[in-house]
Amino acid sequence: MITTVESSAMPAVPAAVDIWWWLTSGPDRPGDPSVLGPAEHAAAARLPPHRAAEYIAYRSAVRHTLGRLLDAPPASLAFGRRPCPECGDPDHGPPRVTHPDNSLWISISHTPGCVMLAVAPHEIGVDVEKQRPLRSPDLAARVLTPSERAHLAQAPDPARHDRAFLTCWTRKEATLKAVGIGIATDLSALDSHPATPSPAHLTTTVQGPPTSWHVHDLALPDPYIAAVALPADAGSVLRLHEGVRTPSAAEPPPVS
Repeated sequence: MITTVESSAMPAVPAAVDIWWWLTSGPDRPGDPSVLGPAEHAAAARLPPHRAAEYIAYRSAVRHTLGRLLDAPPASLAFGRRPCPECGDPDHGPPRVTHPDNSLWISISHTPGCVMLAVAPHEIGVDVEKQRPLRSPDLAARVLTPSERAHLAQAPDPARHDRAFLTCWTRKEATLKAVGIGIATDLSALDSHPATPSPAHLTTTVQGPPTSWHVHDLALPDPYIAAVALPADAGSVLRLHEGVRTPSAAEPPPVS
């Protein structure tokens, strides 16, 4: 079951799975560059101005939320990686907060106009996509299983076809991010069971992490489609939060 939580309700470090989403574009969605680290400033500098503004908005939203969870200044947070579950390389495993010390698992996803952050006491993966027409007609053939392609073939119009494809995609990517390897693998080897109502039960073959996952579709406003994956035996309650507007550097957050 997914519980929707008021945006002002900030839980303590969760025993459940907490998922925040923010809209990150528009003049009322400023970011707070003062809390970003050197690598984030460098990444923003490489982007066109409109994309840089959105990047700053979503990175600062993530930092402010995690800072409140961990009772730490947002600018003090340091990010790194857990070891890759396949090869053990510490440079491309799932993300984590390395400072302050904590045991939380996190997952972050961004698409034009929207960002999501999932926080859990166990493996977690989240993915959000903005619905748009498929750019490559052969993409589905390369990344979907035969049963997924059959499901898409039943879509009565292009918009529903694209939405069905993104349901498959978000379920797959959320699961592979929870595994810790991301989509750098053969997506056509993982069936997302798009005809199955949420939560769907997905099985992976990567050794080490759990291989059995529950994937929940998340209710976001159009045109966004999202999913979150967690170990099938976790038994966690999911809490979905609409994130509050990110404060700007000139507008410090209120003291509660």
